[in-house]
Amino acid sequence: MFDEEKAQRTLRFINNLKHTKGQWRGVPFDLLPWQEQIIRDIFGNMKENGYRQYNTAYVEIPKKNGKSELAAALALYMTCGDGEWGAEVYGCASDRQQASIVFDVAIDMIDQCPALKKRVKPIMSVKRIVYQPTNSFYQVLSAEAYTKHGLNCHAVIFDELHAQPNRELFDVMTKGSGDARTQPLFFLITTAGTDRNSICFEQHQKAVDLIEGRKIDPTYYPVIYGLPDDADWGKEENWYKANPSLGHTIDIEKVRNAYRSAKENPAEENVFRQLRLDQWVKQSTRWMPMDKWDECAFAVDPEELIGRECYGGLDLSQTSDITALVLIFPPRNEDEKYMLLPYFWIPEDNLALRVRRDHVPYDVWEKQGFLKTTEGNVIHYGFIENFIEELGKKYNIKEIAYDRWGAVQMVQDLEGMGFTVVPFGQGYKDMSPPTKELMKLTLEKKMAHAGNPPLRWMLDNVFVRQDPAGNIKMDKEKSTEKIDGAVATVMALDRAIRNGGSTGSVYDDRGILVF
Repeated sequence: MFDEEKAQRTLRFINNLKHTKGQWRGVPFDLLPWQEQIIRDIFGNMKENGYRQYNTAYVEIPKKNGKSELAAALALYMTCGDGEWGAEVYGCASDRQQASIVFDVAIDMIDQCPALKKRVKPIMSVKRIVYQPTNSFYQVLSAEAYTKHGLNCHAVIFDELHAQPNRELFDVMTKGSGDARTQPLFFLITTAGTDRNSICFEQHQKAVDLIEGRKIDPTYYPVIYGLPDDADWGKEENWYKANPSLGHTIDIEKVRNAYRSAKENPAEENVFRQLRLDQWVKQSTRWMPMDKWDECAFAVDPEELIGRECYGGLDLSQTSDITALVLIFPPRNEDEKYMLLPYFWIPEDNLALRVRRDHVPYDVWEKQGFLKTTEGNVIHYGFIENFIEELGKKYNIKEIAYDRWGAVQMVQDLEGMGFTVVPFGQGYKDMSPPTKELMKLTLEKKMAHAGNPPLRWMLDNVFVRQDPAGNIKMDKEKSTEKIDGAVATVMALDRAIRNGGSTGSVYDDRGILVF
């Protein structure tokens, strides 16, 4: 049910505050329509017991739309105006400096409001304000999550959630911290990010699912102002769809100038699309169009492949890194696809460290069965050799291609088990033909990979280098963005195509593709 008086009470409190920046400083905080709608919905919708329906609000919106002012006003209301005795309100961000942005706006709002100024005591040394009539406070926190257990939160304001280095602070602040409160509020406000394995994208996806009706959660309030990935980012009408404050707090000429600069300098395109249009883009253009890869998520049943001929690609990488093995089963007729079975291993002892460091859900993948761990803090090659030996009893592994680097002992061991192992160079000469072939087969939907999450992540990390002759090879942008599975796939595909099963080699039929 909707309580108009409770919604109006919050709106009146905020309207008595004043803006703090530039030409708007000192102007009463009259909420823009999109801001007012959020406040009305959060504070007006009630459960049957009279408490607020929503305890989590996710607001994703491009920069300069006034989200810091709105977050500061909400922090002050939850501290000073919500009628909660001893309210604990926390402002969180990726680091203390970022968390202080909203706090500093709140301090300036207090300075311009005599009624608050005489009742609030700021403690600037620890970034805290105390509302003395109810002994409530608003406190800045940063990402050192291990110090935050035991809090009794009435409200948490998460600013720029996309910048969180991992999910630890988010989990500590939102999982059980408000259980002792009757109507806690977790207000998450952010622009789009670039990391689709982050806690922010997890919340983004939940918000999208709720908005589009795929999920139901009556306690979660989702708001996303942004453009779909395939929208025309050069159309001004789309800029207005993504920026509800355009023409108010945002000057259209500044957006036009930023767009022109992005058009002239491709390196700025993704920055413009992320920060101005709230699109989740990668930090640089990747090689594989992931929508096309996702269209190849055809089912692969390992049991139905028993006894079939296949070819392997083995990327051992470093002893403390990911080891990838990909088996590819070539089609036996024109109606079949290339079937992929990927396997991944990392050392068990540093699993948790890697999750925190790389911001990648290795632990989730391990529980789901998409990733295996080996005992110790380095890859246990003996364990992998035994695993491959067992695979050889199920599948007819004709060849295993491997990167020559660091593979001497395992090669000898696999040969001793009766496997045919083939060295595979990582330069343009060897990598270019099967890399181009992987793209072609993907676009033609002749691959079947069952949507394996680690492999998808690795393909999404690939961009390619090109030599003057047009040959390409896979590379990666950041050391934490692994491509081992993609490399293993290319090596396995090369052997599958060259040997070709019953279909012959496409290289023999038409030669090497040059794009």
